Amino acid sequence: MESLGEKLKSARKSKEYSLDFVSRDTNIAGRYLEALEREDFSVFPGEAYALGFLRNYGEYLGLQAEELLSLYRALKIQEQSVPVEALLKFHPRISRILITVFLILLVLGLAGGGVYLFLRNSSAEVVAEVKPREPAVYTLEGPAMERRFYRGDAVLIPLETTQYRLDLSKIEEILTIATPSGPVYLDISQEVNVDLNGDGLGDIRVTAADFVKNDSAIGALIRIEQNNEIHIAESPPSEVSTDPSPQNSNPPVSASAATTVFSSPTPYPFTLQAVFQGYCMFRWEILAERDRQGRNERYFQRTDELNVQAQNGIRIWASNAMVVKLQVIGGGRTMPLEIGDAGEVVVADIRWIRDEDGRYRLVLAHLD
Repeated sequence: MESLGEKLKSARKSKEYSLDFVSRDTNIAGRYLEALEREDFSVFPGEAYALGFLRNYGEYLGLQAEELLSLYRALKIQEQSVPVEALLKFHPRISRILITVFLILLVLGLAGGGVYLFLRNSSAEVVAEVKPREPAVYTLEGPAMERRFYRGDAVLIPLETTQYRLDLSKIEEILTIATPSGPVYLDISQEVNVDLNGDGLGDIRVTAADFVKNDSAIGALIRIEQNNEIHIAESPPSEVSTDPSPQNSNPPVSASAATTVFSSPTPYPFTLQAVFQGYCMFRWEILAERDRQGRNERYFQRTDELNVQAQNGIRIWASNAMVVKLQVIGGGRTMPLEIGDAGEVVVADIRWIRDEDGRYRLVLAHLD
């Protein structure tokens, strides 16, 4: 019989997948995948993380999650030593067992008869009231917290002078968490950055460490961390115009890097195509077009697609840059774009700018 690690490894090799390929496609770090195949669970922060990654990896390879969990439990049992006392335990003779059972049944019979008579002669009816669990409200009192939440539980996040509230509203195939910026959807071991105050920054990082799908009785293990590594601010909106003439085709962009997508003597309309490979909060705004002002935003799921047409430019905001695959279509050409890594919040412009020599470039500019 194949061991847990052998089953994972053989399933991966049968599909001709490398560990690097699986890591990119599942957003699970390669060291964790390798540890699962080596049956080395010491590298995981806790057992909940190991179980979550094992479920995700197994489902990705088409294996039965319950079978993998059974193999995992068997491994943990094998690691436990058997006490010597258990091996030397003396088993009494059958006659003594029968006598003991008889005495226990006799005592239970007498006790049951007494209870029956008491209830029969009692005129008071006793009604046992089982109170449902009241939802709890917690407060983040440090850089991070990890605890088991149940449906209806909430956590208060202090940010500057305001407290923001997150509520665990559903435990189904995925978790649904209500936030000030809208619902957040999380699968096992998935993490997402949450913008609490609507300023375009990922203020906290929320991770679904472990839960049982469609079973709200045991709750969900959730980790919440303050996100102090993300420092992104959108540049001020440029003057809106439908005329891509030189004086307004190159509005100021505060960018740390600009990558040329297309180059042309004159600007032309283009389409931004986005294909999502996981849950992502995505915002977009058409630049320099009077009749298409305003920001659009949506939570997208795996396999969702979005197509946005623009004359001059588009500003985008993605909560998890790795899961959105972008390409620009225009002038009979298609060009793929890479905007960031897993878990990275990205704000960027895709717009036409005019060079000093009079030519136009469609650039991808990450905003500081």
